[in-house]
Amino acid sequence: MHPRLAADLAQLPELLEITRRHATAFLDGLDDAPVVPRTRPPHPVPLPEHGVGLRAALGEFTERWEPGLSAAAGPRYLGFVTGGVTPAALAGDWVTAAVDQNATSSLDATAQHLERETIGWLRDLFGLSDSHEGAFVSGATMSNTVGLAVAREWLGERLGVSPAEDGVGALGAVRVLSGSPHSSVAKGLSMLGLGRAALRTVPTLPGREAIDPEALEQALREADGPRIVVANAGTVNTVDFDDLRAIAALRERHDFWLHVDAAFGAFAGLSPDHAHLVDGLDLADSICVDLHKWLNVPYDSAVQFTRRRDLQVRVFQNAAAYLGPLGDTPDFVHLTPENSRRLRALAAWFALRAYGRDGHREIVERCVDCAHTVGRAVEALDGLRLLAPVRLNVVCFTLTENPTTERLATLADALAGEVFLTPTVHAGLPALRAAFSNWRTTDEDARLIIEALEAAVRSLR
Repeated sequence: MHPRLAADLAQLPELLEITRRHATAFLDGLDDAPVVPRTRPPHPVPLPEHGVGLRAALGEFTERWEPGLSAAAGPRYLGFVTGGVTPAALAGDWVTAAVDQNATSSLDATAQHLERETIGWLRDLFGLSDSHEGAFVSGATMSNTVGLAVAREWLGERLGVSPAEDGVGALGAVRVLSGSPHSSVAKGLSMLGLGRAALRTVPTLPGREAIDPEALEQALREADGPRIVVANAGTVNTVDFDDLRAIAALRERHDFWLHVDAAFGAFAGLSPDHAHLVDGLDLADSICVDLHKWLNVPYDSAVQFTRRRDLQVRVFQNAAAYLGPLGDTPDFVHLTPENSRRLRALAAWFALRAYGRDGHREIVERCVDCAHTVGRAVEALDGLRLLAPVRLNVVCFTLTENPTTERLATLADALAGEVFLTPTVHAGLPALRAAFSNWRTTDEDARLIIEALEAAVRSLR
């Protein structure tokens, strides 16, 4: 064994304890650290011929790279839709790395059984029936892509072909209909060979991002043959929700696959006051839920559900002698693009077992309360304009006067030390959005965010 490896192995308990203290110090400083530090990246250095060992590598990381890391795991990182990492999820992720299991094969099956239990818990958490079967993937983009891949095979089934065997050319022209699709839908269509041009935007309800069911029915009536409909349970800009029951009811008159992008909106079902927003989610043919958002587990973690596991296997099955037979309960290697991956479910298992339904309900409701608090402050603040009602956990707003991309970027930059927001465009207007999904965020953070907004807006005058 290489002497550096041997030395690190011999000192592993001490080195892990040093690493634990270092990680704990980083987490303890999240509340007070600049949310986005103003530092320049270090100059790259060449690969060393001779290593320095774990202790020295940690020291170099601390000196060169850590000062530039954002407080993305902290309470005022409100860009994108970003969760943090709960204590139980962090422990689960550390254990995941330590046990280093590949969760895709029944030839070494315990990891698979743990993942199936976790998927069952998630199915229950989101109010889905047993007809939905799931698998872990890396994030919402991959979850949407897997759902669309199964939908693509369903289209082939309707037309008497198999895109998995014959290629997408056998389908002819494909139309995917959606009101306010997330950008990952178009990306997934590109990867699947269906093409971004297959996505057709359907008119939304007046002043909303939710699809107009009458306009959708008209688009389906004009369509030739089976189609895919992508519904939204929580749009990115304003967290608007399509009427899932109304859309599903259209299948009585039209032939289409219903995929629901519920990346973070699915968590509305945990709150009694907001569960109506996801009424009908179980009626979908496939569903996307992103767990490193509101479940607050580490990157990368998401789950996809579908009613048609048989079609999913047809797409993703992998024939190799060392993988074993397909069987009545397919291994995860036959259900997603990855042949091997980490035990992605373990952090979620720890989080769900540690905090249960009520713990995660509290996180959701606290984040929603914070969003409403900031939304009311934006409405009252001279110089800012709220662009949509705060329906759940996102506040979308712009400047009252001269809301250019440049001025909003200046505003966001002025806020960056205290709160991180991401830019967007809503109804043709450049805007900023604050997404609350971190388990650490409290009323005190909402107060600090409001104070930072007030100061930043004054600085623009």
